[in-house]
Amino acid sequence: MPVDDSSYPLRNAAFLRLLAFRVSITFSYQVMAVVVGWHIFQITHDPLSLGLIGLAEVIPYFCTALFAGYAVDHYSRRMFGIMASIVLTINALVLVAISSGWLLHESESPLFIYGSIACVGFARAFIGPSYSALFALVLPRQQFARAASIGSAVLQTGLVLGPAIGGGMIAWLGISAAYGCSAVFALVAAVAMVSLKVRQPPATDNTPVFASIGQGLRFVFNNQIMLGAQALDMFAVLFGGAVAMLPMFIHDVYNHGPEGLGILRAAPALGAIATGIWLTRHPINRNAGRILLVAVAGFGLSIIAFALSGNFWLAAFLLMISGICDGVSVIVRSTIMQLVTPDEMRGRVSAINGIFIGSSNELGAFESGMAARLLGLVPSVIFGGAMTIAVVGAVAGFAPKLRKLSMRDLY
Repeated sequence: MPVDDSSYPLRNAAFLRLLAFRVSITFSYQVMAVVVGWHIFQITHDPLSLGLIGLAEVIPYFCTALFAGYAVDHYSRRMFGIMASIVLTINALVLVAISSGWLLHESESPLFIYGSIACVGFARAFIGPSYSALFALVLPRQQFARAASIGSAVLQTGLVLGPAIGGGMIAWLGISAAYGCSAVFALVAAVAMVSLKVRQPPATDNTPVFASIGQGLRFVFNNQIMLGAQALDMFAVLFGGAVAMLPMFIHDVYNHGPEGLGILRAAPALGAIATGIWLTRHPINRNAGRILLVAVAGFGLSIIAFALSGNFWLAAFLLMISGICDGVSVIVRSTIMQLVTPDEMRGRVSAINGIFIGSSNELGAFESGMAARLLGLVPSVIFGGAMTIAVVGAVAGFAPKLRKLSMRDLY
């Protein structure tokens, strides 16, 4: 299908600034994630310590997300994006001080690093709702599907280059410099959000906080298509994500250094970037639900194959395949969310989506660490991939509207 330039989102200056915010904040977060994982494992050499990174982030995220969604729906959406960027900047600078030994001895630092990651979880609770709500303000509805693909490609670019930059910075300049790089990216994100000029309609809903949050929860749980898509992605990430264990794979299986960790962290996002670029010109409309189910099943199969591979480059290739499958899932789910959600509820619905999806990344990291300790590294990843495939079968049976979905039904 040829691209209609007259409706192409990249001609929209406000959307470009929003993309700049998204890619910069993603760079910041991904660089920090790689560096923290490497830093903690070098201190502890314990797979559970990697899982605890996810738990340290998800607890404040989970406690804050619903209130963040309410705040974004009722107050300045730009303000919360700026605030989150500033928190990430300060947090990265604190980690520079810790890793440099200016504040603590190395043996005392893990607890404080986990505390710092908790601050990241708090900031991230506001990023998704702010982006989602601003997305709908700067774009007309007919551009949502193509813009979701562009946004996903930009996000995945951050997921590719962020880990590579983080791994390279550790290898060549050290952990402290890598944390400093994360601070710079967060500051750039703040500047991009400050420069975004958008007119936000005044909030007319005076419903109390908890009742308003309840409205958002009822909307999601009463919509079979949205609930099915979010549950599918949540459980796939919860069980099928192997990213948290990559430092252990690098150290114990492949015998590579931090550069290898950066490559493996970047491989899934490289596949997702290719998917995002392809889908900007070939949006998924027909059979969107079936394509989503097949993509998540393919993700589970590629994770199983990754666990069984003993070769570094084959593992990177299989992780790239998992990224292709995940990229399809993310774009279809994001488009569903944007098309189904009423404008006045975008912050709350995005926050609920974040609890489904964002928290499952961190809970999945904790689950991976526990499973690796109990079952062993490779068996735990195989188990996760198999559970992902089982979830696909369950969702296909319990959500027939999602299985039969055509995206044109939502316009």
